[in-house]
Amino acid sequence: MGERTQFEPGDEAPNNGFYIEISEEAHPAPVQDPQMIHLHRGDHFPETTNRNRKWTHKKIQGN
Repeated sequence: MGERTQFEPGDEAPNNGFYIEISEEAHPAPVQDPQMIHLHRGDHFPETTNRNRKWTHKKIQGN
């Protein structure tokens, strides 16, 4: 079984990193001005700006 990729507010972050808001709908439209946060493993996800959003890991390209 794989690692979860979407998280609800209040869930614990599985890893250190940046997370960004996404739409939870099956065919999501791009999210206008999504929040992006940095969490450490075990930190809790904050509330999203819209109840129809979730958090996902944001891949940051290296320098």
